[in-house]
Amino acid sequence: MRHNKAVNHLGRKSAHRKAMLANMASSLILKKRITTTEAKAKALKQYVEPVITKSKDDSTHSRRVVFSYLKDKEATAELFRVVAPKIADRPGGYTRILHLGFRQGDAASMVLMELVDFNEAALASTPKAEKKTTRRSRAKKAEAAPEAPKAEEAPAAEEAPAAE
Repeated sequence: MRHNKAVNHLGRKSAHRKAMLANMASSLILKKRITTTEAKAKALKQYVEPVITKSKDDSTHSRRVVFSYLKDKEATAELFRVVAPKIADRPGGYTRILHLGFRQGDAASMVLMELVDFNEAALASTPKAEKKTTRRSRAKKAEAAPEAPKAEEAPAAEEAPAAE
């Protein structure tokens, strides 16, 4: 049973686990996407999301706190210079986990973990937001077009009985 076990230990001692998560978080920030196992990705998501949220406030204190998590000067600089301005208006959910399948050797579930605002393919394929038409507006246009011929036919129908 998993009573009160909030942290996935990933089969490692705490120092090894913290170092691994710091390295994975640095790699994710620098490369914008990494391939890893599903369990590590879920643990990394809990680790890196608060760090990215902390980077929205560009102060000396927040930089020091983020550096204490990442332990990498280049990753910290990249986070504050490149990533933070892009995610400034996003209220959370900075990472995405996409399932890739199973690893050949041990059948571990592999995933692709990426920063949401840095996926060029997904950003390029979202022109749906630019369209501002809905089904309701199309239905009104469709109703307006058939009414015009009916209006022309109505007087012709009235004239025919009047002629008799």
